[in-house]
Amino acid sequence: MTSSHSHAEEDGAAHSHSHDHAPKVTEDSEQRIFWVMCLTGGYMILQALGGLFSGSLALLADSGHMLSDTAALGLAWFAFRLASKPADSKRSYGYHRFQILAAFTNGLTLFFIAGWIIFEAIERLINPGEVLGGMMLVIACGGLVINIVGFYLLHRGDRHNVNMQGALLHVAGDLLGSIAAIVAAIIILMTGWMAADPILSMLVAVIILKSAYTLVRRAGHILLEGTPENLDMTIIREKLIAYLPEIIDVHHMHAWSLTAEKPIVTMHIQVKPSADLETMLRAINAFLLSEFEIDHATLQLEHDNCATDEILEK
Repeated sequence: MTSSHSHAEEDGAAHSHSHDHAPKVTEDSEQRIFWVMCLTGGYMILQALGGLFSGSLALLADSGHMLSDTAALGLAWFAFRLASKPADSKRSYGYHRFQILAAFTNGLTLFFIAGWIIFEAIERLINPGEVLGGMMLVIACGGLVINIVGFYLLHRGDRHNVNMQGALLHVAGDLLGSIAAIVAAIIILMTGWMAADPILSMLVAVIILKSAYTLVRRAGHILLEGTPENLDMTIIREKLIAYLPEIIDVHHMHAWSLTAEKPIVTMHIQVKPSADLETMLRAINAFLLSEFEIDHATLQLEHDNCATDEILEK
């Protein structure tokens, strides 16, 4: 539960500070990522051996993706563990931003993985090799089962968390890789067309690139302290003025995210001289929470002209 306090200054300004800076890291999300990491890492070894023996690029590409995923899931798991550490004097918001760094890093690794798959696929198209379709099919089916279990576990977790989304995208890429390997194996077994293996591998790589771009863009937006996508500061300003007739103006508005689930807002609010500052603080905080799900807002209430503007003008 977020607590707040206010104090009036000589110039008629008041400040409200919420102290619950750190969003809660759920133990459920942490456990889900840990078990999926173990499943992915274990089957990755078997799939890599199968790719080498069968000569399948699709299996090797998927095992390479699973290797990266194991590391990515480990990073995501470590980010959750680190985020559970309490805030200190040097990090007043705690370690939650490490989750966003982990998601950003995971997105970048997806670009490299997709690039490697495309490069190898082109090489296979130029110099095709023999692929053992039967072995490829059996191993790919096993990988599909593992990836479905992993996807289910993560999909049931906190899907609004960017760190969890990064892990989920990695597993989704693995799942698509397994499906591509199965389709390629069936085509090879039925027609003997070896090019199906690298062609379907490139298709998966393109899908991975799209997911990577989405993840990097969203995590990068948070790291650059961009305005949360679900918040429109103009609308917040208009609704505040319409909701409370004591408000004259709202300015110096800023919004950013600590994590995707934790928006933070600061603003200066000029109110009528007759307005009670304590009452206004409570009303504004309650309104921001109920209308926009903002539970951390730093508010400066002013009876007169903005003190900050006066200082800047000097």
